[in-house]
Amino acid sequence: MGTALKLPIIDLSSPEKLSTSRLIRQACLDHGFFYLTNHGVSEELMEGVLIESKKLFSLPLVEKMVMARHGFRGYSPLYDEKLESSSTSIGDSKEMFTFGSSEGVLGQLYPNKWPLEELLPLWRPTMECYYKNVMDVGKKLFGLVALALNLEENYFEQVGAFNDQAAVVRLLRYSGLLPNLVAFWGLIRDILATVLKEKSTASFFTLLFVTLLKEN
Repeated sequence: MGTALKLPIIDLSSPEKLSTSRLIRQACLDHGFFYLTNHGVSEELMEGVLIESKKLFSLPLVEKMVMARHGFRGYSPLYDEKLESSSTSIGDSKEMFTFGSSEGVLGQLYPNKWPLEELLPLWRPTMECYYKNVMDVGKKLFGLVALALNLEENYFEQVGAFNDQAAVVRLLRYSGLLPNLVAFWGLIRDILATVLKEKSTASFFTLLFVTLLKEN
């Protein structure tokens, strides 16, 4: 039987920024992953996101397809996305809903597609609040990573890492073996492109929250 991997735990509320930045650096070098505690996103808000997400994914397909993805935002049905390169793959066994900031160039090119208020009255305010909170977490992490790289804490902000409002949140619901798995993450994209002055589709951080939803 294999040994469970014990990932480092990073306390985002620690006042010792330099020591925390060193822990993040080591965690990235050794594992590429770490647990984040005291991040400031309340349990109440995360529970609200879970509840509203379950409501959205429970809607009839015809109502969800009204919000079908355009560009990077909106609803994607089962098998719509295909990350497996095999020619025999029919696509990923998941539903997905993606949204981001309403501001900036990307927010104008690819506006968010929200469910109708009469269907899910709390959905949009809950998700917008969650987005803001996750972005705040991401910005704190960027500061600590900058320190880990022996840069000024506000380096990424100075080079315009947040100017294009490119970060998105994706809500996922997997079918099949894990029918109620829902994941949420704030995806901070194209930061390396900003820093390195070259095109890149790399993500800098993925903040992931996973849970198994209980059936009613």
